[in-house]
Order: sequence, then C-alpha cells, then structure tokens
Amino acid sequence: MTALSPELPVWDRHVTHRFAVAMATSDPHSRKVLRAIESAAVEAGCLLTLADTGDSVSEEAAIVRSLRADRVDGVLLVPAAGDEAVVNGLVRMGVPTVLVDRMAKRTDVDQVGSENALAMCTLVRHLTDRRHRKIGLISGQPGMTTTDERTKGYKQGLEQAGLRWSSTLVACGQSTAGGAAAATARLLDAWPSPTALVVASESMMIGVQYELHRRGIRVGSELALVGYGDTAWARTVDSPLTTMAQPIAEVGRKAVQLLLTRIADPDRKNEVVRLPPKFLHRASCGC
Repeated sequence: MTALSPELPVWDRHVTHRFAVAMATSDPHSRKVLRAIESAAVEAGCLLTLADTGDSVSEEAAIVRSLRADRVDGVLLVPAAGDEAVVNGLVRMGVPTVLVDRMAKRTDVDQVGSENALAMCTLVRHLTDRRHRKIGLISGQPGMTTTDERTKGYKQGLEQAGLRWSSTLVACGQSTAGGAAAATARLLDAWPSPTALVVASESMMIGVQYELHRRGIRVGSELALVGYGDTAWARTVDSPLTTMAQPIAEVGRKAVQLLLTRIADPDRKNEVVRLPPKFLHRASCGC
C-alpha cells in the first residue's frame, strides 16, 4: 500500500481540522488540483495528510481504511475510475467526505468539480460554426464520469449542428499522453480522417501534439485543434491552443468549504457543485 505522506503545512496558523486528501498525483492536472486544495486549506487553518492512490480502486480502499484509523476529521477524495465501494463505505459510516474533480452519479455525498458536457458541446459548436464536418474526439479513460460527460457533450455539439455521431471519428486516449498519441494516429490513418480534433483532457493534449508534430501537420492551418483543460505551455506552442480552462482554484476552495460545512452541520442536504470552465480562444482552431 502507498505510504501516507507527511502532513502538509499550515505555517503558523491555528489548526482547526485535519483532513485527508486521497488522489492520484501522477499528471499535471491532478497536481494543480492538489495545490488548489492545499492553498484553500492553509487559508482555513486546516492540516492536510496526502495519500496517493495511484488511481487504483484497491489502493484507494486500503488508503481510506488507514486514513479512517488515523481519525482524520474528513476526507477529500478524487475517486479512482470504477470506484463505488469506497465511496459507499465512507457514506455508510458517516465520514465527512467531499468528492473532488471527478463527479459521481449519486446525490448522497458532497461533490465539486468542473462542468463537462456543456463545455465540450461549446468546443464542438465552435468548430461546426467554422464549417468543420469531420470532427474527431480523443476521449478519456473508460469508466470515469468525466469521460462519459465529455463524450456526451461532444455528441450534443454534433447533434445541435445537424451532424451524425460516428464511431470512426472517436478514439480512446486512456487519459494518458501515450494513449492519446496512439489514438490520434488511428484517427488520422482512418478514412475519412478528421479536419478537426477535440481532446478531452490536458494530459492527452501532450500526446496529440507529439503525434501531429511527428507527422508534420500544421495545427490551425491543416488541422483544427481544441481541448478541455489549460496549461501554461498551451499559450506558447505554435499554434497556441484554444481550450476550456477549468476553474481549479475555485474547485479547491469549494471542496474545503463543503467539508467544513459538512462537519459543522452533518445533517444538511448534500451539495453537487459544478463550476463552469472558461473558453479561451487562441489560434489552434484556425480562426
């Protein structure tokens, strides 16, 4: 089992509560979420204990058992793909819990994350408004709610533009850079090949960019490219990427706020909060 990390500091402020953060920290997006949670916890005078789940359900279950035995006041959990039993156990035992970033299809636990479906629909409509008709999707890891919601938004965007969804224009990038590079290759080698690509996460955008560069495809002029999630390098590449930027700082603040409110009022109604991403129009979409 992954060892629990040392407690994250709250500087010299009075500690009001001790929270556990259970999540995978292997990709840039996850690390940004962690920094946002840590910043919000510092402001609230809360101490954090970090446990890296490795995005594994079994690892997550073992870690949560250890955290409960450690008598933390509450848990901030980014659930692993396919997790139901761990969340069920936390809810059943009345452990104050907030699901962060990855939303679950349930209403018996507090949750906060970015809105996914409408944001992806907006990206697709941006491309259809520029007369693209063969729009490919690099989708994320199966079994994750974020993957399902972003795929749903992609389909909604096509439907609103009067276009049919086609499985030949969708490839799973497994939410990794390597998986996304392979998925991009499959779409570009297929017929008909897309004139535009929508990438469902920033970690996969790295692999997509690699494959396009390897093939000598000029982003913006030869292929339109848009993505969900924003990074610093997205503004500096040639061409800068049109993206939906997630409100990560706001997600971190709301997660800590929800947990503090749950502890203060255990019987209150559960909240499911979706915060809207921001559309950042740059050159990669070709306009």
